[in-house]
Amino acid sequence: MTRVLCAIALALSISAAHAADGTTKEPSPAQKAQQEKMKNCNQEAKSKELKGDERKSFMKECLSGKPSAAPAATQQEKMKACNQEAGEKALKGDERKTFMSSCLKG
Repeated sequence: MTRVLCAIALALSISAAHAADGTTKEPSPAQKAQQEKMKNCNQEAKSKELKGDERKSFMKECLSGKPSAAPAATQQEKMKACNQEAGEKALKGDERKTFMSSCLKG
């Protein structure tokens, strides 16, 4: 985790140095993918309200792409599908909440 944070800090300082002289370089596809993964893992850790060692452990597993992180993707897919269905049915307010609750449970 420390290595990842150091790498990000280094990348930011390098990009800031390049920005100062007007020669910025677009991140590579691999860098963009890593940034997206970091963003998603941070959002998930925040939604689970993880702190301290629990967060550190979760971030390590999430960023390494181990299978234990796979159920989160399934939950995200389920949320996306339920949102889409609720939108198609034009549900609002309490009806939407009730529908989303039951949809996400089963």
